[in-house]
Amino acid sequence: MNKMNKNINQEKYEKYYSAVSYLESLGNIGGGYQKTNLKSHPHPEMFIERMKSFLKLVGNPENNFKFIHITGTSGKGGVSSSIHSSLIISGKKTGLFTSPFVVSTIEKIKVGDKYIDPLVFADITESLKPHIDESIRSSKHGAPSYFELIFTIALIYFKMEKCEYVVLEVGLGGRYDATNIIKNPLVTAITNIDLDHTNILGKNVEEIARDKIGIVKKGSTFFTTEENPKLIEIFKKTCKEIGVNVNILDVKNLNYKERNELLVNSICKYLKIESNNEKFNKKIEFKNILPARFEIIKNNPHIIIDGAHNPSKIKSTLYNLSKLKYNKLYVLFAISADKDWKSVIKMIIPLADTIYVTRFGIPGRNCISLKLLLNSIVEISKGKCKTKLYSDPVQAFLKLKEKLSKKDILLVTGSFYLAGDIRKLYCSEEQILKQRNSDILI
Repeated sequence: MNKMNKNINQEKYEKYYSAVSYLESLGNIGGGYQKTNLKSHPHPEMFIERMKSFLKLVGNPENNFKFIHITGTSGKGGVSSSIHSSLIISGKKTGLFTSPFVVSTIEKIKVGDKYIDPLVFADITESLKPHIDESIRSSKHGAPSYFELIFTIALIYFKMEKCEYVVLEVGLGGRYDATNIIKNPLVTAITNIDLDHTNILGKNVEEIARDKIGIVKKGSTFFTTEENPKLIEIFKKTCKEIGVNVNILDVKNLNYKERNELLVNSICKYLKIESNNEKFNKKIEFKNILPARFEIIKNNPHIIIDGAHNPSKIKSTLYNLSKLKYNKLYVLFAISADKDWKSVIKMIIPLADTIYVTRFGIPGRNCISLKLLLNSIVEISKGKCKTKLYSDPVQAFLKLKEKLSKKDILLVTGSFYLAGDIRKLYCSEEQILKQRNSDILI
């Protein structure tokens, strides 16, 4: 993009950038609880109360959709996207809400195969400002959080677009997540349970399971590919108490990809969506590409971006990697300080020839100490894995690219923030806003 076109695009989308800046800045308002930290809050039900109260102010846009609600430790984004694609291909007007985004906020909100129009996003944000002001003045729980407002924008947009179905990926956990204000989901599902966000959801998998099963509601049908017997009993007990049909899918001897496909196909079958037709399945696979989920952005050599940031997600990343033939694996790695970073690097080190440790560029989010990370990799690999430290993620990426031979792989992983820093080199936010998708031509 030449300089003149770039300036024109920036001017065209100034309303959008201003809207995003406004939403992101609301966290500095005193007197409200803007951080989503359920464990530390004495009354976590306030998150649901606040969301319901705000939606009432704006006319309850959440009503009259057919919801499919998906949570889990890993895979929930891909499952949500696949179900959305299936519904679209079958002719259903369907909205998709996912989390997190990689480069642009509009990636979170989709109808059909297009993200929300950035200028429509800006207009909806503008229409919400009086209601935000009212909530600051009179709400018992203060102004909605950034995530709650993005979710509200999504619901208003889905209503504007006259969607019949809406597929919701839970933001965090389940029971007290903003998306859990919906009343009558058709389907609720949990992909799996593993240790992540333990400071928020619970210190063990049983506590996390109890939080995530909180999305189940009377009248829905529940599906899961979790196989831990203790967790399945938690699911069954909760569903029995509520009166919900339970589908514990048999995943014995299935790999990560096959489990997710089984979950998608089972839900599609329940929804009476054709999912066994070969042509139909090919279309689903083509549409089921979320940015930075083991995304191959360049071939020969392969450059892969994956936002995996916990052991469960890294396990799937390494499984996908095992299906590719390559000589050397180069890794660009950054991870948040609150993640199980040591377990993650222990999984990566045996496969990697070189690891460059770096940070992500987004302010206000804490990376693990780069010095600690570097020294830990050296210690765990006993010096066998080549390592370097770069404070500039783009510089680190470009240095690694110079080392690649045709049959090597460069994997960027550990954080969606890092994924965004690198992905925008290949698909800028201006490009995403213009085309309303995240496609990269490779």
